[in-house]
Amino acid sequence: MSADPAVFSAGFVALYAAHAVGDHWVQRACEAAGKGAASWRGRWLCVRHVVSLTVLKAAAVTLAAVVLGLAVDPLAAGLALVVDAASHYWADRRSTLLALARRVGKGEFAALGDGAAAPAGTGAYALDQSWHIGWLFVAALILA
Repeated sequence: MSADPAVFSAGFVALYAAHAVGDHWVQRACEAAGKGAASWRGRWLCVRHVVSLTVLKAAAVTLAAVVLGLAVDPLAAGLALVVDAASHYWADRRSTLLALARRVGKGEFAALGDGAAAPAGTGAYALDQSWHIGWLFVAALILA
């Protein structure tokens, strides 16, 4: 079994673009503010965000495949999206990613900035986004 470098490249770009749009433009304010809450509402808001994000990523990968004439295996695409969605949900619950950051010595970095005033630009935001991008890479490998 060999991977298709064109599917990997186009898939990563499509996933990355959809991630940026979905995480910043499509995500509702209530989801962004509440998805980390230790409650059923917090879990529901996180699920809702991840579902809309995953639909957008599926559309982006499909559009790229059609326009570029790439043969994308539907099972590989499905698995890639499930892996990405699971990793996104896990990180966006916030306490999970913060616990990992502390465990690997990044707790001080995660605490940088004033998250109450502006979550973007904080250490926690940088760790969140780099986590997501790393998993987009994994998803693109699965897709290829």
